[in-house]
Amino acid sequence: MINNIAIGLAMGLIVIGVIAIFISGIKNIINGNSDFKRIAVMVVPVIIFAASFAIMGTFVQAGVATMIFMISLMLLSILVTGTRGTLNF
Repeated sequence: MINNIAIGLAMGLIVIGVIAIFISGIKNIINGNSDFKRIAVMVVPVIIFAASFAIMGTFVQAGVATMIFMISLMLLSILVTGTRGTLNF
């Protein structure tokens, strides 16, 4: 029971954060402060969550799968960036 409440609260915070990012991104694009490509990157976790939910069918499993995928993507990008910096590409 508490797990479902915790996941629900976490999802609510994520939704609030995504809405804030979306509004800020639109404002920055309208003002010319940001490039559309930089703002579009913020949609990646939402797309991964939607795909995970379509495959798995539950919010809890989709949330965990999204978290694992995003952490893996982060570690891979840190590895690539560190390797590129070390080898001076």
